[in-house]
Amino acid sequence: MADVRDGKALDRVAEAAQAPGRGLPPVHLWNPAHTGEIDIVIRKDGAWVHEGGVIGREALVRLFSTILRKDPDGIFLVTPVEKLKITVDDAPFVAVAVDREDGALRFTTNVGDTVEAGPENPIRVETGPDGEPRPYVHVRRGLEALIARPVFYELAEMAEARDGALGVASNGAWFPIGPAQ
Repeated sequence: MADVRDGKALDRVAEAAQAPGRGLPPVHLWNPAHTGEIDIVIRKDGAWVHEGGVIGREALVRLFSTILRKDPDGIFLVTPVEKLKITVDDAPFVAVAVDREDGALRFTTNVGDTVEAGPENPIRVETGPDGEPRPYVHVRRGLEALIARPVFYELAEMAEARDGALGVASNGAWFPIGPAQ
């Protein structure tokens, strides 16, 4: 795997990612010949860092978020011409808001995606090494958003007890988020 370290790597990826049309690019269909790594880290707080500096251009982060792909060997930025492995400390997205509407929980991520929890986009809760809950919602194609603590508190306020657990319902599915007390 080639290692992409030159200063123009971000520009090359951004240029290749700007596809015409609407919606998300079909990254699941792209298998570019050039593969490598790029010094991009998505921190636990959702900040994108390149070569030690936070990427401050929100539009660039949003663009890159649309070309993320999770493969068995990691998370990659994928364009028709390049596939570059990045480091993700926890989840690539952070759910920063939740709204309940017509029986659905709609999450908004730090990069502007909206996703409705349900059978296709489940909510799951792990226990972190510190014993604290680590809640996630599926966003797309195996990529998840860590549910921010304030948003998780909102879910806890919406929760109901069922089968010995507290949980929330969305789009006909029920998701346990913690033990009933």
